[in-house]
Order: sequence, then structure tokens, then C-alpha cells
Amino acid sequence: MQQELEAKTAQENNLAWKMTDDYLTPRQIVAELDKFVIGQDAAKKAVAIALRNRWRRQKVEGKIRDEINPNNIIMIGPTGVGKTEIARRLARLSGAPFVKVEATKFTEIGYVGRDVESMIRDLVERSVAMVREEKTAEKQAEAQILAENRILDILIPPITRGPSFDTATDNEIEENHKTRERFREMLRKGTLDDRNVEIDIVVDQVPSMQILGPIGMDEMGINLQDLFGSIMPKKNKKRLLKIADAKKFLQKEEAEKLIDMEAVVREALQKAENNGIIFIDEIDKIASKGGGHGPEVSREGVQRDLLPIVEGCSVNTRYGQVHTQHILFIASGAFHVAKPSDLVPELQGRFPIRVELKSLTEEDFIKILTIPENALIKQYTALAAAENLELSFESSAINEIATIAAKVNDQVTNIGARRLHTIMTTLLEDILFNAPDNIDDKKIVIDETKVKSSLSEIADNGDLSKYIL
Repeated sequence: MQQELEAKTAQENNLAWKMTDDYLTPRQIVAELDKFVIGQDAAKKAVAIALRNRWRRQKVEGKIRDEINPNNIIMIGPTGVGKTEIARRLARLSGAPFVKVEATKFTEIGYVGRDVESMIRDLVERSVAMVREEKTAEKQAEAQILAENRILDILIPPITRGPSFDTATDNEIEENHKTRERFREMLRKGTLDDRNVEIDIVVDQVPSMQILGPIGMDEMGINLQDLFGSIMPKKNKKRLLKIADAKKFLQKEEAEKLIDMEAVVREALQKAENNGIIFIDEIDKIASKGGGHGPEVSREGVQRDLLPIVEGCSVNTRYGQVHTQHILFIASGAFHVAKPSDLVPELQGRFPIRVELKSLTEEDFIKILTIPENALIKQYTALAAAENLELSFESSAINEIATIAAKVNDQVTNIGARRLHTIMTTLLEDILFNAPDNIDDKKIVIDETKVKSSLSEIADNGDLSKYIL
């Protein structure tokens, strides 16, 4: 028995270390980030090393692995230069649970009943959802057969050999089986998709509950709901659906039945603890210059609350305790007023890697408009195509848009690449408004003249650009 327990524990501990040898190298990580973020090479290099170090740590054997902590990062730079996008894309590359939080949400004590530990609870919830999705995908083939069987049981009830007085013959049983298989093929080909079928669905009789109270009571509310949900009986309800919809519903239901939620939770906790990434935005807003009262004291209090979480502590969640020592924290802020050195020294020490992101230039704007896979021009071209419009941009027009974006950022407020969104919206406003009614001209070319006529007057007028662009 003891050996079985030790083997089970070892298996659980290894859940987080199942990573392939073809894991992305730092150069490959940067190459992937380059597809979505222009420039900012120093920041990309820092996060690529941090991500690869997580893989390296998982390859380390022995007790020293527990002593290797992540090098948390602070990204410093103005808004709209790619800080959040780098962190988000990094999480997608690693397949790690990722949450983004605003540091300003924790500036007021008791903010909507949540405390700084809520970021860890959110991370665990995300990790559980990710692992559940993975396990559900693995069970899809088996769930599909079970869902088909349930539909076939309604359409063609099975004939089986019963008690000794059963009059069903072998031929009848065989014919019934062949008929069910023919209908199964029809189900898979979609021949029966428009036919209606009445199925039983399980209804949870426990209403959703939200308990408002002191810090941490939100988690108690969730646990109370789980408690009552296990006590209250489930209720079946008849529902008439098309077979196409019934297949999806029943397949999802059967897949959930096949999942071992205890195993999901164990793996999710390991994944959150060892692979989790938390992105803390606007950390400069809680920096305190010291010696102040009121807000200054409150901001320093938030930093003190963050400190044990970043250093490494145990946080209670609805799924069990989570240790935060090996979670990677990436913080960011513009630091226009405050400086990184205005953070409390202990918190500064927990973010040893600092990278500065540069303001975007006119050349950067040109690249942002055209190069990334989700480039704005590609997005608007796709939107126009939905109205059967062929929208294209001349290179001179793209250069002019970039010039205006850089100019307005310099004269008004520097909001980085987000300025391009407002400029493109203003430029294409009439075209997108009239697109459904445009019957004659299906090819629209945006040239430099069109850009200047639509935007130059606004860009040159400081008062107008302040409110429009």
C-alpha cells in the first residue's frame, strides 16, 4: 500500500514536467513574437530567456530544482508599445495558464470583496479550464460514440436477449443491430441533422449564489454553492432539439462524464504552480514616493500585500493550496511620474530583470500596419471583403498614415500603436458606413490623397486631433 501511495505521489509530481525536447529555443520564441510585435528586441529577448529557463528548470533533477526561482520581469515603457501583447503571446507560446491583472484594482481595501490573492485564484481557475479542455479533447472520439448510442436508443431502441421468456429471435436482434449501424452512418454523414429528437438533459436545481462580505468571502460563496450542489438531487428535463444540435450537446455531456476531475485538478494545480504566468499591468500606479498620507500609504500597503505572493507563499483556493514560489510574474508600467526605485525595496528585489521598451517611430508604424499576422490593414481588408468590397492601400497612403500617427502622438498624447486604431477608424468611417449600399464601386483604393483629405485637417488642428484622434 505504501509503495502504491509513493508511486502515485511521484506520478502527480511529474505531471508538470511532461515537456518535449523540441520546446522552443529563445531565438524561436523571439521569431514567434516578431509575428505580432514590432521592435522591442530587448524585451523579447528577456522574456524568451525567462520562458526557456522554465523548461531548463524542469529538466533539472534533484532537490536543487526547488531552489531555482524564476527571474521576474518589469517592462518599462509608454502605453501602446507592446508590453501586454508580449506577455499574452508568451503565454500562448508556452501553453501556460496566464492571467492579466490591473495593479490599480488593488489600490482600495476591499475592492469588490477581493484581495491581491485573487490573482492566484484566477490563475488556478484558468489552469483548471485549460486542463479540462485538453482532457475533453482527448475523450472526443469515445464521447462521440456514446452520444450516437444515446440518439440511436431514441430512434431505434436496441433489442437484446432478455429473460428466458423473451420471444426475440436471433434474426430480429441481428436485424436491429444492422439497422442501428445504418442509422449511425447516416448520423455521421449528417443525413438526419434536420430531424428533431427529444433528449433528457440534467438540470442543476441549485441557483447561482454570490455572497458579499469581507475579503475572501467570494471564495466561501463558491464553496457553499459546490456543497449545496452535491446535496441537492439532479433533475432531468425533456428538450426537443435538432439532431445536429443534440449530437453536440450529448457529446459534450458524455466527454465531461469521462473526465476524472480529481486528476484534472491535480494536474491543473501543478501547471499553475510551475508554469503559471501572471501579468501585473500598471504597477507604476501603486508606486509610492514615501512620506505621504492617504493614497500614498494605501499604495505602499498594496505593495506589501503583493510582496509575499511574489516571494512565494501558499494561497488557499477552492481546489486546494497553491504555492506561488515558481509562478512567473511579469509587471509593466509607463513610469511617467514614479520610477521603479519608488517601489518598496523588497518588491524591487523580486523583479530583478528590467527592460525598457522604446517609443514607436514612424518606421515602426509602417511595419505595424503591414507586417504582423494581425496587422490593421489586413483586418480592415477582411472586414471589407465581408461586404464584397476589395479594399487596398497604396504604399504612399500607408506612409502618410504612419506620419500622421507619429505626429499626433508627439503633439497630443503618446498612446503608441493604439493611435493607429483611431486613425484607421476615422479614415475608413464613410467607406464602412456605406459598404452595404455600395453596389457600383466594388474596388476601393486608398491613396495618399485620400488620407490627406480625410485626416490632414484634423491632424494639423491640435484641438480637433486631441478629441478625434
